[in-house]
Order: sequence, then C-alpha cells, then structure tokens
Amino acid sequence: MKTKNIQKPMLTRLFTYALLGCLVTGVMACNASNCEKKQRPNIIYILADDLGYGDLGCYGQEVIKTPQIDKLAGQGMRFTDHYAGSTVCAPSRGALMTGQHTGHAYIRMNDKGLELRKNPDDITVGKYLQDAGYHTAMIGKACTGCDNTPGHVNQKDFDYFFGYLGHGQAHTYFPKFLHRNEKQINYPNNGGEETWRGETYSSDLFIGEALGYIENKKDEPFFLLYSSPLPHAQVWAPEEFEKEYKGKFEEEPFTGRGKNKHYGTSLTPHATTAAMISRLDWEVGQIMAKLESLGLADNTIIMFSSDNGPHEEGGRKPEFFKSSGPFRGIKRDLYEGGIRVPFIVKWPGTVKPGSTSHHVSAFWDILPTMADIAGVDSPQNIDGISLLPTLKGHNKKQVEHDYLYWEFKKLKNGKRALRKDDWKLLQFTNTKSGKVHYELYNLVDDPAESNNLIQQESKIAAELKALMKGAYSESELKMFRF
Repeated sequence: MKTKNIQKPMLTRLFTYALLGCLVTGVMACNASNCEKKQRPNIIYILADDLGYGDLGCYGQEVIKTPQIDKLAGQGMRFTDHYAGSTVCAPSRGALMTGQHTGHAYIRMNDKGLELRKNPDDITVGKYLQDAGYHTAMIGKACTGCDNTPGHVNQKDFDYFFGYLGHGQAHTYFPKFLHRNEKQINYPNNGGEETWRGETYSSDLFIGEALGYIENKKDEPFFLLYSSPLPHAQVWAPEEFEKEYKGKFEEEPFTGRGKNKHYGTSLTPHATTAAMISRLDWEVGQIMAKLESLGLADNTIIMFSSDNGPHEEGGRKPEFFKSSGPFRGIKRDLYEGGIRVPFIVKWPGTVKPGSTSHHVSAFWDILPTMADIAGVDSPQNIDGISLLPTLKGHNKKQVEHDYLYWEFKKLKNGKRALRKDDWKLLQFTNTKSGKVHYELYNLVDDPAESNNLIQQESKIAAELKALMKGAYSESELKMFRF
C-alpha cells in the first residue's frame, strides 16, 4: 500500500511534466514559425534619378564624395555591366516594374498618360511581393504612371505611396502638391513651376517618410521602393551640402535660358550638382542607420541603382565630373553612358561583401530576382532572368541573356540598341525620311564606342540585326514603328 501511495504522485508529476513538455514544444514550434516568417528578408530598392555610372566613388568618381554608397558597395556586390530599362525615366521604370524590355513593354518613351494600364497584363513587381506576404510601398517619384490615372501607384500593387505622381512635376524640388496614396497634399508656400523655389523641400519629406515607414513596418516583411528625385534637374541643393563644394570650381551660372528655361536657374551648377549627389548619398546613409538602430540591417536586402544616365539640363554638364564614367553618351542616348548604370546589392549572409560581378543584367531582371527571393513563381511572359544565383555566388548556375534590347524615340529620330556578349549594335532611323544608319562596337575592346566596326564585321552585324528585328513588337500606342 505504501508503495502505491508513492507511485501515484510520481505518475501525476510525470504526467504534468509531459503535459508541460507538450505545451513548451508547441510554443517553441509557434515561435519557430513566427521566427521563420520574420526572417524573410525585407527589401529596399533605392532608385536614383539621372545619376551617372561615374558619379559614385565606388565607380571611379574622384571629386564628388559618396562615402555612404561606397560603404554599401563595400558591404555588398557591385555590378559593372548593369543596364537601365531605357535612357529616360518612364520606360526605364516601366521595365523595372514589369520585367519587360522596351521591345515588348507598353511604355517606350516619356509622355503624359503613358501609365501602366489597369489590366492583368500590367502586373508589377509589387504584386509578386504582396502575394508573398510583403507590405509594399513606393516613396518619391512614381514608377508606374505619369498622372493620376489607372497607372496610379495604389492601383498597381503598392499598398502605400507618397510622392510625385507626374514625372514633369518632379522637375522641381518645391512642388505645389504631392500625393499620399490618392489624396493630394498641398504645399501653398512652394512655387511649383512658377518660381522653382519655396519652403518645403520634397527630398526632406521623402527621406522622413521612408524612415518612418521602416519604423512602422519593422515587425513584418516589407518592400520599399525609395524613388529619389535626386540628382534630376532642377539643379538645386540645400546649403549644408553645397558649402562642401562652393568655390572649388570655375562656374558658369545658368540663367534658365532657351529650352531649359523651365528648370530654373543655378549660379553654381558644378557645386550644386556635386551637392545633389552628396545629398543622395546622405539619404542612403540615413536609411542604413535606421536599419541598424532597429536591428533590421542583417535581415534587409538593399539594392541601389539609377534610372538612366546623367542629364544636361539646368546647367549641369556631365562631362565636367566624368559622370558617364569611361562611356560615351548621356541621358537620351543609347550609347553606354545613357543606359549603363550603377547597381549595388547588399544582403548580409548571402552576398559576399566587397564583391564585384561582371554579369550582364538589366532592369527587367529585378522582378524575377525579387520573386525568387520572396519564394514565389515569376511570370513566364517576361524578358527578365533572376539574378539570385549571382547574388549567392553560384555563377555557374546563373542563366545568361541571349541579348539585351532597347528602343527609344526622340523627336525626329528613332533609336534602337542591342547587346549580345561583347558586341553592341545601334540603329538610328529618321522617322520622316526612313533613312537608317547602323553602328557596331566591341564593348570589351572599345567601351567608349569610338571605333565603328559595321563595315569590318558584317557577319556579326547581320546576326545582331536579325535579333533586333525579332526583339521588337508593335506597341498599342500611336508612336513611331521600327
């Protein structure tokens, strides 16, 4: 009897321990599930506006100071052969959003109303990340449309938006209004396009909004497209950034004359250009510091790029700082200087710090890359190829492009370009006469595109012409057809 009395409480204790063990195991499993959800990397894509390949220290800039972006490159991977979607903003951003190059995309030039249509064919990168459980936001200059149209950011798979809806509106840093989602926010003390000055500097608003968004979403996976208007014209920067460069250069004041009149004036365009880029660099540093302070840095992917080559509006002279790097051309050109752009990816624990990739890639690769990162299937009818193998250092598994293709219409001229391996073909067409001119360059031997080999390499030229013809499909827009 005595023995039985001892065994009963022992059994009770054992049962209790077993029950507690089950509860602890369940809690641990629940925590593990939550941990797994939380460990999905946040993604921040920082898109500069008209920043040249050579405007950053990590890409060879010797005068303009960009310590934060250089630090980002030192902590991540720097791409040397990455291309924008186009040589101007709307089609370039359209390629980024949809994974299609300008031979297939709806948007192929800048113009009012060239928004991404509201139909199933215009699914953006935001949709794939939403489906993976990410909260999606775009702050700054809209990448989906040119007006308050069916291309509005909220209608194109972004949960939150704050910034410029119109690309033309983004020509001033002192807008009369911005949009928070579909609500217009007015700034009556700004001059808009009338005086180009005012009290409220849009970039102050954007970086503040971005930092607040990161803080608010720190406990859930988020995708932030930070679309800075810097260093686009107008040429203006806060004094705290200008003072670093004032008096260091011989300046030719820009009085807002001629076709560039609507960009305002600049008394020190060289110093101001440098200050704008340094201000952009400071913003990147603010984002990185915010991630560190919240303990998110190790679980956040940062990508940085520019929508096209450097501009020459508002008194800016790209050649002064060698903004195109070693390349020929600027914004609106399909030479390398107009479309080859910086691309940096930091991903702690995955991307090797301080690494460099020569993989040939473009904006239309970003959508499938992010889909891969998020663990969702990429669409089949796109031109992009995921860069995930390259980011993970699995270069032998990286699928290469057969070619890259661009097209662009400017006034009386239609332009096309195609890169295959080391070769690049350009086509220039007079839209009235129909006269066509071709140029062919070997980018390895001649990165500056100074030696036209169209006559000497007729076989290669013929191959690339055939590929160029196949890369093009007619757009629904009433525009020049190649």
